This record gives sequence, C-alpha cells and structure tokens, in this order.
Amino acid sequence: MPSLRPRLIAVALASLVAAGVVVVACSSSSSPAPSAATKLTVGLGYIPSVQFAAFYRADQAGYYAAEGLSVTFQNQIDADLVPKVGQGTVDLGLSDGTSVIPAVSQGIPIRYVATIYGQFPSIVLAKSSSGIASAADLKGKKIGIPGKYGSSWVMLQALLSSANLKTSDVTVVEYPDFGQATALAQGAVDAATGFVNNEPVQLRQSGIDVKVLTVESSVPLPGPGIIVGATTLQAKKAAVSGFVRATLKAMNEIAADPSVGVAAATKAVPDLAKDPATQLAILNATIAAWRPVGAAAGSPITGAVDSGAWTKTIAAMGSMGLVAKPVTLADLVDTSFTTGS
Repeated sequence: MPSLRPRLIAVALASLVAAGVVVVACSSSSSPAPSAATKLTVGLGYIPSVQFAAFYRADQAGYYAAEGLSVTFQNQIDADLVPKVGQGTVDLGLSDGTSVIPAVSQGIPIRYVATIYGQFPSIVLAKSSSGIASAADLKGKKIGIPGKYGSSWVMLQALLSSANLKTSDVTVVEYPDFGQATALAQGAVDAATGFVNNEPVQLRQSGIDVKVLTVESSVPLPGPGIIVGATTLQAKKAAVSGFVRATLKAMNEIAADPSVGVAAATKAVPDLAKDPATQLAILNATIAAWRPVGAAAGSPITGAVDSGAWTKTIAAMGSMGLVAKPVTLADLVDTSFTTGS
C-alpha cells in the first residue's frame, strides 16, 4: 500500500498540520531572474508534493521571472507559517479560512488575497462497505484525526453540526503521526479525516473503495489560498500581484494538461517519479478541488475570493467559540488581486 502520510499543505493543508512536525528544508527557485528582481519567500505545505505543481510550473517556466520576481520556496507547518507571514519573515504562504480567521482575531496581520482551492479539501472518509453515507451515520463511530486543532478539527465539528451532532456523540481517536488513514484501512477506526486529494486517492489506489463526506452543503469553508502579511502587502504590492498572476497562469495550464504539472513536480521533487500513476491521480483530484463546486470542468481558474463563504465561516467559527475577537470580512481578505471576487 502506498504511504498514506498526508502530503499537503498545510494549513491543509494541515491546517492542516500541527506543531512538532519536522519542517522540510527550503528549496530554492530553479529559474533565473534578473538581478533587480523583487525577492519573495513563499511558504508551501510541510512536504513538497505534486499538489504544489502550479508553483513549481510557474517557477520553472519563468512566469515568476517574467513578473520581475525571484521566488524561493519553503516548506512550513501551518503553526509556523501563519505567524511568519504576519511578521514578514515569509512573504507569502498558503492557508485556509479556518486558520486565517482565528489568526487575525488574535492580532496577526495577514490578508487572504487569492483562492487556490475553490473547494475546502479537508474531508471525512470511510470505507464504502461501512454503511456510513452521511454525517448522521457518524453517530457513535470512532473517527481518526491528527489532533483537536486546525482545519480538520473545525471541519469535523461543522460536519457533525450539520447533522445536529456534537463531538461528544462520536469517539475521537487522535493520530499525531497522521496515521489515521492507515488506521481506517486496518479497521481500527470507522472513519477518518483527510484531504480530498490525498487519502481517498491513495486508499483507492490500494484497492479500498471509500465514501467521502464534505461540509460544502452546510458551511462552504474557504479553501487554502495565498496569504500575505500587512508589511509585505504594503512594501511589495506589485510583486504580490505578479505572483498571483503567474501562479494562476500555471494553474490553468495544468488544468488543461495535467501532465505538465506532473512533469514540473517530478523535476522539483525527483522522488515523485517513483510512482507516476499515483502522482497523476493526486494531481487530478487537486485540479478538481481548485474549482468551486458546480463550476464547469473547463472553466477558467480565476483565484476569486468567495466573500459569501467567508462571511458564513466567520459566523460558524464564532458560534464554535473559535474566534478570540470579532472580525469582519474586510479584516480578512483583499479582493483587489483577482477578478470576479
């Protein structure tokens, strides 16, 4: 069975992840840039992955350089990345609404400027043979999760709430080593949290059919997108705009031809070439999550910020007691960098 350790991003991607995970060494930009280029440090998820193919493609194809940028990637866990972006020690990063809202409410000066994932990628999955087909079916079940923090924990609470359930109605089993999907495969838990473009893909690749539950119909939580610190936003606004344009260009290229993304990812992370079929499957699932629910498969990816989803999430997280001080939409997002926001 392929490794089931999540390869995201944190705030997936983990916001997806927790403190204490080993941070992967930085990887520098591979494309040359003019000596006068504006330098940007970009924090991605905590493990280099095909899920970041758009950033690798934009770098390797010279799209960042064409915008006058010299980009360096770092791999950070969310607990480190969000404060560093707020401090300006990392210029840009990936984070979702469930991390941005509490961070800003605690005084961390960041803004979300472009959507990368139009669908919130954190999900609950169960074996299709389990009979779990909806949130209501989770009552009384054992659910594996890395820990009671981040996007997975917020998503689980929102999903249970959609069926008038609380976390006390289930048994939460914590897997700090992110082994909850392996535990599901082995039958140690009835369901597990994960990411739509990771665990379900790898379990299916290993021959286990799964049912995926999302919160989209109840609370359309804002997916991971590009965040910027207030200092960087003021000092490098043109550079941020160029970074967003170049990244969206690469995303649309990859959406049209996923092999372009696999090639960019394997060039950036050679180990990914060991299992190209799995990498392509993960990337295809990632591309699907880039577009909002209901968007046509060939529609342009614009990075637009869904203000309605953010407003609903502010209210939902407030009702869960996860917002230290009241925040408004204007405190959280800057829609001037994308079209259609």
